[in-house]
Amino acid sequence: MGVTTFIQEFTTPIAPSRMFKALIVDSHNLIPKIAPQGIKDIEFVEGNGGVGSIKVTNFAEGGHLKFLKHKTDALDTENLVCKYTLIEGDVIFDKIESIVYEVQFLASSNGGCLCKMTSEYHTKGDVELKEDDIKQGKEKAMGLYKVVEEYLLANPDIYV
Repeated sequence: MGVTTFIQEFTTPIAPSRMFKALIVDSHNLIPKIAPQGIKDIEFVEGNGGVGSIKVTNFAEGGHLKFLKHKTDALDTENLVCKYTLIEGDVIFDKIESIVYEVQFLASSNGGCLCKMTSEYHTKGDVELKEDDIKQGKEKAMGLYKVVEEYLLANPDIYV
């Protein structure tokens, strides 16, 4: 099994604690509400959001994905870090064993934050992933971050 690591970063004027609450702690409520064209619902099938919890993201009809299942491996609400593993879904699991994500929300000097996501793709056998293989998923993730950012900018009293 090989491991390929990709790192994505983006900055936002939103405070790190608000981004963490919106994208990590309360994503199961917020994301389907603000992005119903892409996400039908997010539900916990095990646990309530803490370490060991498993949640299923069900996508809206007509998309190329039906569902993804993630397990929370670590949740540090003090340092605004979450680590979770994609354990099931109808993505490229013919090539991939699992994907481990670590998301950090770091304070920036302007009151906003730097959002950093590290993705470790654990491939089957000697499969080598190239950035083009995962480009669409990365773009969708960044698009979702931007939708959350816009929602928080428009609603400054939420997740304070």
